[in-house]
Amino acid sequence: MSAHCQLTGRSPGFGHRVSHSHRRTKRRFDPNIQHKRYWLASEGRHVRLTLSAKGVKTLDAIGVEAAVARIRARGGKV
Repeated sequence: MSAHCQLTGRSPGFGHRVSHSHRRTKRRFDPNIQHKRYWLASEGRHVRLTLSAKGVKTLDAIGVEAAVARIRARGGKV
């Protein structure tokens, strides 16, 4: 499972881990990904979404129906 938000599109960032002596090694900044289950009333079923923490807050603000519509508009599977 990749660290990717279905709603906001957040994905890992890449950079360097810098030691005290300033040696650089590659590292990965993963978003805070959560697996949440929501009731989708229009289809009469639950949907399981992979969301970042910001995606959860966005979903709470706009509602499940609008969020699922956005995900489907981006070509995502719900």
